[in-house]
Amino acid sequence: MIDKKTLSERDICTKFITPALEKSGWNKLTQLLEEVSFTDGKIYVRGKLTARGNQKRADYILYYKPNIPIAIIEAKDNKHSVRAGIQQALDYAQILDIPCVFSSNGDGFLFHDRTATDARLPDGQGNIETEIGLDEFPSPDQLWEKYKKYKGISTPTAEKIASQDYYFDGSNRKPRYYQQIAVNRTVEAIANGQNRIILVMATGTGKTYTAFQIIHRLWKSGAKKRILFLADRNALIDQTRRGDFKHFKDKMTVVKHRQIDKSYEIYLALYQGLTNNEPGIEDAYKDFSPDFFDLIVIDECHRGSAKEDSSWREILSYFKNATHIGLTATPKETKETSNTEYFGDPVYTYSLKQGIDDGFLAPYRVVRIGLNIDAEGWRPDQGKTDKDGNEVEDRVYNRKDFDRNLVIEERTELVAKKTH
Repeated sequence: MIDKKTLSERDICTKFITPALEKSGWNKLTQLLEEVSFTDGKIYVRGKLTARGNQKRADYILYYKPNIPIAIIEAKDNKHSVRAGIQQALDYAQILDIPCVFSSNGDGFLFHDRTATDARLPDGQGNIETEIGLDEFPSPDQLWEKYKKYKGISTPTAEKIASQDYYFDGSNRKPRYYQQIAVNRTVEAIANGQNRIILVMATGTGKTYTAFQIIHRLWKSGAKKRILFLADRNALIDQTRRGDFKHFKDKMTVVKHRQIDKSYEIYLALYQGLTNNEPGIEDAYKDFSPDFFDLIVIDECHRGSAKEDSSWREILSYFKNATHIGLTATPKETKETSNTEYFGDPVYTYSLKQGIDDGFLAPYRVVRIGLNIDAEGWRPDQGKTDKDGNEVEDRVYNRKDFDRNLVIEERTELVAKKTH
């Protein structure tokens, strides 16, 4: 008879928790991941020296399919109670967008159900906790039902889309946790009928890779058959084509010189490449029927598509029946321009601060630069007009007139081994 009190936390996992999960039908190779580190650890800089903080690590994450996490388990040794790890598990579950939360000490499990409802609570929403035995752990199908409830997936069609596999290229590359959340939330929102979506992700956090996985899953599931990826710079289109989107191979084309070929399924295009500036010549995008595309992804959507009177908005209005997904690091909200008015609230936001705290982005320092305009002021050229077309008064303007400073964000260089 084993005295559990003498066993380490790892022994409790190996001898009791993992066997209980396998007995309930969880595949150890594909569904049951142990000791999952999901952040890199914050980077600390002291002069020219750098160091990493601690990674966030879950004892177990359970997946219905790869990159679709549905449960998390925090383990403790048997000197602790069965509920000792539940708060840490809940903290991680909130970060990772996971509905089913467990803690265990090897005697059984405490199940915290974030999908539960209770008529006695406001709006019927509850967080019900139940103690269950080692031989009572729910099966993958049982927790998948919980996940569908949590995500509002209520039809077979929506389930087919939401459960579509990610693309794997045979390498060890996989989405970081926040990319996984962004992809899953977007695909699930579309599966549930949402047609205007915006993702806010800090610069350097992999928006293009995220967009690729979203597009690929929707395309392979048959939910979206013809897709347009819009950008405003050639460099972005070229980088996208040669990078993550290369896996679309001969199904993809880049619209060039306003030449339209309707035999492809994935199109990359500049806004400028779909419009004509010459009077009397119809815009190139009108060579497509208004219903040709059923998905449009707008990169850097804060630049022009958020503005009602922009020529870029004309393209989106023409393809108004398609689902529109906006990607940006800096959503725009001014009197003239509004991303949220067009797309609605973001389905997910991953900020610069989060990226730095997680260690996926290096910290930066702000260097303030004094320019000639600070010392000498600025005088407009004759006939210079403002954005409303009014002539700017001919006088010398100083920095206070503009009510802003010019700063340069200098990122700290770092040589560190990435885990992703």
